Amino acid sequence: MQVVFKNGAFIVAERSAAVTQYCDPQGRVARAAGAARETFRWNEFESIAFAHSAPEIARGKIGRMSTEFDRRALPAHIAIIMDGNGRWARKRGLPRVAGHRAGIDAVRDIVESSAELGIPVLTLYAFSIENWKRPELEIRTLMSLLKEFLNREIDNLHKNNIQFRTIGRTDQLDPSVQRELQKGIERTRDNTGMIFSVALNYGGRAEIVDAVNRLLANGRANDGAIREEDFSKYLYTAGLPDPDLLIRTSGELRVSNFLLWQIAYAEIYVTDTLWPDFRRRDLYDAIAAFQKRERRYGGVDV
Repeated sequence: MQVVFKNGAFIVAERSAAVTQYCDPQGRVARAAGAARETFRWNEFESIAFAHSAPEIARGKIGRMSTEFDRRALPAHIAIIMDGNGRWARKRGLPRVAGHRAGIDAVRDIVESSAELGIPVLTLYAFSIENWKRPELEIRTLMSLLKEFLNREIDNLHKNNIQFRTIGRTDQLDPSVQRELQKGIERTRDNTGMIFSVALNYGGRAEIVDAVNRLLANGRANDGAIREEDFSKYLYTAGLPDPDLLIRTSGELRVSNFLLWQIAYAEIYVTDTLWPDFRRRDLYDAIAAFQKRERRYGGVDV
């Protein structure tokens, strides 16, 4: 039996194992109080099982220790509204910008986890058109963190065959931000793995207006009736599948002007977890919940 520690969780990398104790990266042993013979299952083609985080194990908070889902029925496109950075910071008596910085670790983990699973497309809602209403210092910090993330992570994205893209009115961002975005896009353009798309200066209504204006500019309005599939070609997400799963962190029950056209039939999963605390185990929970839904697209069971 082998138990490895990765991204804050103890992972069992065997098909079947009776686990009686855990060893953290420093070699310290944390016993599973009250659950010494929990069984983990792992099948790389059918399901994934994972343990709770190290602090939970150390406190003996084990409970049901695995989340399972079918790797053959993954969402083709996962979109995430990353919410709760400010509340995460406030709960700790920290400035809001500390929450944004902590959220970068969540981005890194979810991108890596999604790519490892083989999710074809991941879209993260990073900065909305409405976010310009925030304090200037916060906006500057967000843009600085974005550039920092790109400088640190683009090589890693490229190494893992991930293609980086953006959606939104990025031409209205500061030129220094635009340069970093373009460098990332160019560096990963030919990659054939997961498409990692970041929504920046984005609004769902603005996207639809921009699509209509492009359609008019191309003279399509004079060609007769416009079909849905024709209109979709003018959206920022042209060529990508619509999201199957929309995740929102922090417990808010709204879509916040995000991918309004594309999420028409998306399954919506809301978690109370704040974005800086969102990790792969939370992503797995969302996927497991998604796979339990019946997707009828307006039809009925027969």
